[in-house]
Amino acid sequence: MSKADKRERQRENRDRAREERARLMKRDKVKRSIIRLLVMLLIVGVAYGAFTFFTSNDDSADNEAAGKCSSTTPTTTAKNTEQQIPPMTVDPAKKYSATMVTSCGTIEIALDAKAAPQSVNAFVALSREGFYDGTLFHRIVKDFVDQGGDPSGDGTGGPGFVLPDEPPADGYKVGSVALANSGTGTSGSQFFIATSKTGAEKLGTGGPPYKYSILGQVTNGMDVVELINSFGTVGEAGTPTKKIYTTKVTITES
Repeated sequence: MSKADKRERQRENRDRAREERARLMKRDKVKRSIIRLLVMLLIVGVAYGAFTFFTSNDDSADNEAAGKCSSTTPTTTAKNTEQQIPPMTVDPAKKYSATMVTSCGTIEIALDAKAAPQSVNAFVALSREGFYDGTLFHRIVKDFVDQGGDPSGDGTGGPGFVLPDEPPADGYKVGSVALANSGTGTSGSQFFIATSKTGAEKLGTGGPPYKYSILGQVTNGMDVVELINSFGTVGEAGTPTKKIYTTKVTITES
């Protein structure tokens, strides 16, 4: 083989080697790109799976809670919103309790006629006339209060009269039931239930004297109070995510 042929053969070998290296580098580059794509797809898949898992659990919890509450709108009658303060009929020496049936269950309340005779007297009178039947919990603030008793359903209504303030001597507790107001001497029919320790402490800020007339204390049905609160929102407006009703309030005297 001549020197020229040998050099040509060597050149061809070098060219083939370069082509092979280029082919291998291109193959490796494609392989790395595929691996990066698969890793990205895996990360996205895991993230999506986690998001779906947790959000589906939240949805399931919401659906489970909603399933415990009736969606039926109760029958109601027109409310007398031009009343005078009812005559005193409660006896502070006696015990009074209220059974509040809601679309999420029943709440039992021990009324404190001794501490707040006029407030309890008005609540008892309104309950006995069916004033609360079919009214909404129009304001539900999460981790704070469940508020109802407004015949207008928007937080502006009442029975037509206002009551003097009868706040508690020692503040509020979880399950305290009190009359809502918009300032001194403006309590009417609207009530709220403190749903948590945080909420009760917030109600007591600035006292004594405290701001809200006490009605009593939940003795049974705090699970219902908490269930109702699960349909609330964060913020003072407390716009409910579901319509929850007070179906009926029955008063027992002993």
